[in-house]
Amino acid sequence: MAVRPPAAAPATTTAASHPSADALLGLFPPGTSTAPDGALRIGGCHVGELAARYGTPALLVDEGALRARARRYADALAVRRPGSTVAFASKAFPCTAVYRLLAEEGLGVDVASGGELALALAAGTDPARVIVHGNAKTDEFLRAAVEARVGLVVIDNFDDIDRLERLLAAPAAATGSAAPDAGTYRQPVLVRVTPDIRPDTHAAVSTGQRDSKFGLLVPQAREAIARLRASDRLRLDGLHVHIGSQILDTEPFVRAVAAVAELGTFPVYDLGGGLGARYTYDDRPPSVEAYLDALTAAADALLPAGARIVIEPGRSLVAGAGVSLYRVVTVKRAHGETFVAVDGGMGDNLEVSLYGQRFEATVATRPGGGADGELCRVVGRHCESGDVLSAGVLLDDPRPGDLIAVPVTGAYTYSLANNYNAARRPPVVFCRDGRSRPVVRRETYADLMRRDLP
Repeated sequence: MAVRPPAAAPATTTAASHPSADALLGLFPPGTSTAPDGALRIGGCHVGELAARYGTPALLVDEGALRARARRYADALAVRRPGSTVAFASKAFPCTAVYRLLAEEGLGVDVASGGELALALAAGTDPARVIVHGNAKTDEFLRAAVEARVGLVVIDNFDDIDRLERLLAAPAAATGSAAPDAGTYRQPVLVRVTPDIRPDTHAAVSTGQRDSKFGLLVPQAREAIARLRASDRLRLDGLHVHIGSQILDTEPFVRAVAAVAELGTFPVYDLGGGLGARYTYDDRPPSVEAYLDALTAAADALLPAGARIVIEPGRSLVAGAGVSLYRVVTVKRAHGETFVAVDGGMGDNLEVSLYGQRFEATVATRPGGGADGELCRVVGRHCESGDVLSAGVLLDDPRPGDLIAVPVTGAYTYSLANNYNAARRPPVVFCRDGRSRPVVRRETYADLMRRDLP
């Protein structure tokens, strides 16, 4: 399949059509409604009241929608492949409150850094349900994983094997002398296979092709398997494969299952994640059920009947539960365009600049384009011409002071948030049943200087 090229410039994106009210609400978390005054309610909470209480920009998370999505994944997989498990690809939203919520729903997590591991453990995640990833795992990261007795470490390269065997050969240093199994513990591992599959997605989030920095091509994977089977420090449980993110077709996932099936019989097959989210009115990603139907049908046909399947949804699990809320600062009409500038931007949403991802937007207190909606470019406050949140969106008479809501921002906006122009990163607010609670506070100016040395 051809790689979808990055957007040349987000500012050139045009609106597909005038959205109906139903189409607009369909991009927001399930259960989103409008109040009697016409404003949006997220998790039953009025956006105006949320803005007054927490300020803007703010990342709102519909807690009920997120829990329901987690249960949908877990229940659908359990029906199709009993004994299989769901692990949240936590780089999509590495927030302690999110880790805790998903642990409460019975999900495991995958982590790709020492920081993500620390957050997951602090949130109460069972270490046995943690899967460790990364193409450049440091000694520090692997030592922390071994000390925590994580469930699985995914071998991405031969250096991972060397490091783990060295750490486990020195049990007092690696695991602590108090460990009852010091010197006898064998770390369960999976081998990450690069299946030479290039799905139709942005090149930056395609991970299964031949030139990917991740994993081992089939000949190398065979070598790693042989070496691990001979190891007295590591226990080879199975294989891992992941081909990318924001994939809107099930066929590449099926091919990935076929690729790992050729490498032999194992008790565990981690088939990764990658299912796309619906960001725009035109996006049509497969449903969770359709995705799992394709994946488990391939597993039933090609993998051992008793093998445990693991899936790692990230974006498709959390994206739809998030809504970014902004305040309009200025409205400028020039050169035949209407620029609606808000108090956030690429500091809290880098997806547009990095990947050319399109987001829709609406005036949160007058949702929809209105009968006389104006075609606008929603831009941020940062000193970059590329700081565009959404271009070619119909807004109902935008004015300074209006609230702008951008749906489907629950994935990667938090993890990619930054301090460009010394911007303070926004709070994360959980909303459920008409009640809200902050789970991450807004940064302060003191936070920006906290690491400075005199």
